[in-house]
Amino acid sequence: MQSTLLNINTVKKLLPIIAFVIPFLILYSLYPQSFQGGPAWEGSWQGRFFYLFFLWLLSLEFILGWEELQKSKVNRLRSVRTVAFIIAFLLPTIYIVAANYGGLNAVIAESAVRYNVPLAYLMPLSIEYFVFAVLFNLIILLAYGMNGLKEFSISAFFLGIIGIIYIIDILYPYGRFTPFQLLVPTTATFAANFLNLMGYETSLSLIENHPIYGTLPYLVVEDSLGRSAGFGIAWPCSGIESLIIYTVTILLFLRKTAIPLAQKAVYFVIGAAVTYFINILRIVSIFLIALDYGANSSQVQLFHNYYGPLYSIIWVISYPLIIIGSRALWWKIRSRKTGVRDVSESPEIIP
Repeated sequence: MQSTLLNINTVKKLLPIIAFVIPFLILYSLYPQSFQGGPAWEGSWQGRFFYLFFLWLLSLEFILGWEELQKSKVNRLRSVRTVAFIIAFLLPTIYIVAANYGGLNAVIAESAVRYNVPLAYLMPLSIEYFVFAVLFNLIILLAYGMNGLKEFSISAFFLGIIGIIYIIDILYPYGRFTPFQLLVPTTATFAANFLNLMGYETSLSLIENHPIYGTLPYLVVEDSLGRSAGFGIAWPCSGIESLIIYTVTILLFLRKTAIPLAQKAVYFVIGAAVTYFINILRIVSIFLIALDYGANSSQVQLFHNYYGPLYSIIWVISYPLIIIGSRALWWKIRSRKTGVRDVSESPEIIP
């Protein structure tokens, strides 16, 4: 009997995840391809790939905070809060049905066109992220109370910030958002220098007051065979989204550790630097592919829109494991030198 009750309570605690898995599955069935013609769930810019990353973050928060969640009380089946939770649980799915079958997305897009939004057809996707962020906070609040909002703050922040970034790109497309564009010249210079070290000839110039792109760096690369490729580099290509993903992931990890604050700062800075450098390698890879296949080739588009971002994603996922492994190895070496075998004195990763 106790085992059955325990299983029921465990399922109830996992309902916030289930509340979003259902609408995500519906979206996957509706949009197997993105607006760019590629697989929608592989594209990481102006697509729905970040929903998968959100589920990964949410799962991590559940795992790292499971002991605290176990202490939270499960509401009685007939309580007002339970009824409210059931309604909130259904809202993400209801919204997706209304948006895609009830014409809500069309209304949002038409309103954006009416207000002369440059990329109006993408506005429904940004609103979708915002709606999910609000509903996620509501579900967590009803399920776990105020402590739950603190426990899952990173996941909630992630959905909201992606929505904000998408809207910025919609309102100021092609790198026309100056604050984010400030990072791009440095990134382009590093990419050009790296390509120079590899033996390629590069030419970096600045396009100013372009009718579509505004102001952005333009990098041309030429190899020994006389082949050349040139691209303008806008802020979405400079690693802004990679740094955001890194930031929310590492903050989640470091918040759950007993690592001293000074060391946390060092880990964060090192990880951010590597994330930035990896994005430079991604830009370099795009030029190398363009030299081989042509700047307008499908290979360049596939790498740029879908597979190139995996560089930083793999790093972001691996970095916490590297921290855990390196600290465990250091403690093992230190314990051998000092003769300390007391586990209680070890630098616990998870308190």
